[in-house]
Amino acid sequence: MARTHLVWDWNGTLLDDLSLVVSSTNHAFAAVGGRSVDSDEHRARFRRPVAEFYAEILGRAVDEEEFGKLDRIFHDAYRLGLTSMALAADAKTAITAWPGSQSLLSMWFHSELVPAVETYGLTGLFTRVDGLRTEIGGHLKAGHLATHLDELGVAGEEAVLIGDSLDDAAAADSVGAAAVLYTGGFTHPDRLRASGYPVADSLVEAITIARTL
Repeated sequence: MARTHLVWDWNGTLLDDLSLVVSSTNHAFAAVGGRSVDSDEHRARFRRPVAEFYAEILGRAVDEEEFGKLDRIFHDAYRLGLTSMALAADAKTAITAWPGSQSLLSMWFHSELVPAVETYGLTGLFTRVDGLRTEIGGHLKAGHLATHLDELGVAGEEAVLIGDSLDDAAAADSVGAAAVLYTGGFTHPDRLRASGYPVADSLVEAITIARTL
């Protein structure tokens, strides 16, 4: 196996939370008089920085101050529904199928991610778990991934990332890692397949592909 370390994405990958993300996004839009989106439109348009996605749907610029407000509204709504969210159906099977070391890197807040990992019965499966250590989210993942691998002492060329967004792929590229994109998350499968990156319709399939990279 050419790559020995696997980095998992959390939201939309291991955690099957698309429905909650869409409803929480619509809650934020409604707070400023915006229209709602359904899951298909969200998957077709979502991108990072999230402020750009918000601006497209709202039809106007979203400055840093307003994005901070929208981000807080989103996360407050998200927290209320989180207890009803489950892992992807084959998440645990996929995790145990990887023969090397693995870690978890999320754009969800670190102080809430760590207890969530325990709640879902995943404690001890990852060599490192990192979430955001800031009060506002929505940024690109590249710098986050570079820091994560540096803390692990893993070179980008040794790693593969499994995630559900084009931003995951861009982050992997930025450090020399490989990426496998999963169609069950926040990005429409057509967008993922058009990107040219390896694409999987299940997490177990993603592992099978990752083992060949």
